[in-house]
Amino acid sequence: MILYNVTVNIDVTVHDEWLQWMKEVHIPEVMATGCFLENKICRILAEEEGGKAYSIQYFAPDMETYIKYQTEFAPALQVEHTKKYNGKFGAFRTLLEVVHTS
Repeated sequence: MILYNVTVNIDVTVHDEWLQWMKEVHIPEVMATGCFLENKICRILAEEEGGKAYSIQYFAPDMETYIKYQTEFAPALQVEHTKKYNGKFGAFRTLLEVVHTS
């Protein structure tokens, strides 16, 4: 299983709107691609100057499915996020392979 993690620091001035948009619009759009089995939104428990930080986690069954997401869907979804919250967030992405769960 592949864990695609997007870490986002969102400005406090748009935080509440962003979180609602993520839950009601963006994440459902990502999940509608059929590339992920589940997702999680995790608040990072650290003080960030001027913002709040989150780890948005998406679980793909395999690398091929993740690559399909990146090539066919991610560019448009990322542009939509950037247009809506331009200058109000910072983000970086991490790709992990799940090697064990219990």
